[in-house]
Amino acid sequence: MAERATKTENYSAEMVERMLARYEELGNEGLDTIAEELGKPVRSVRSKLVREGVYVAAQKPAKAKREEGPSKKELLLELEGIAPFEVEGLMGATKAAIADVIAFVRAKA
Repeated sequence: MAERATKTENYSAEMVERMLARYEELGNEGLDTIAEELGKPVRSVRSKLVREGVYVAAQKPAKAKREEGPSKKELLLELEGIAPFEVEGLMGATKAAIADVIAFVRAKA
């Protein structure tokens, strides 16, 4: 019968204890420090903390708030109604630029 290979442990019980204590003290910002102290890659330390059930993922930054007001399509429709020229070429323009063109056309009318 084939013998099973024994699995070597990457982290001793002492290393895990020290890692958990340091993580509690430093949090996610200290992963680099913990990895350096243990002589392990940061990914390995993070994975071990996940397996131990203590790692808390960093919060993702909140999405930028959308500007309120009419959409670009609505602005182009408005401009199309008042402008003496085709507005199809302005699809790539920003909302602010389209609003400026609307204000200019209204001022000249």
